[in-house]
Amino acid sequence: MKIRVESTDIEGVFFVHPELFRDSRGFFLESFREDVWAAEKLPTRFVQLNHSGSVKNVVRGLHFQWDPPMGKLMRVTAGSAFLVAVDIRKDSPTLGKWVGRELHYQEPVLFWAPAGCARGFAVTSDFAEVQYLCTGTYNGNTESNVLWNDPRIGIEWPVSDPIVSERDQRAKTLDEWLSDPLSDVFRTERI
Repeated sequence: MKIRVESTDIEGVFFVHPELFRDSRGFFLESFREDVWAAEKLPTRFVQLNHSGSVKNVVRGLHFQWDPPMGKLMRVTAGSAFLVAVDIRKDSPTLGKWVGRELHYQEPVLFWAPAGCARGFAVTSDFAEVQYLCTGTYNGNTESNVLWNDPRIGIEWPVSDPIVSERDQRAKTLDEWLSDPLSDVFRTERI
């Protein structure tokens, strides 16, 4: 298995392009292989797999968790979706910056965003499924979210008439989160 790792403007956030084999029957790929990922100095310990299905224009996020710290390896397995990571690490030179890209199931690219990044996505096809491997198990007591359309962040969501959960509509802005003493958990030396 070969992979190509594409870095982004945010430290620790990557797009991973696995080797893809196509023929008349369809395709095959290894979306994760520990030895190959370890050789590229990518995360290799995942403890939870989540699977989400959503209709067009659904926006989920921007979610994060601090105990245990949760990084996510995301992949679109049906349809297409715009995946996003926002740096929320207080001491990061890219604090408040975002990286996003529309991914399609036909071109399997994986998106890695470490703990210290808020993650989300918007569905751009009629229906999409997103699966993500997590480095920490879910803990509802230590998770939160940042407002998906916070003007300070300025994500250019490629959807019209977004469908957003009540919880995500009530999320804190990035500045509100950063003024919370809990936000100190996301200093780069701690994660």
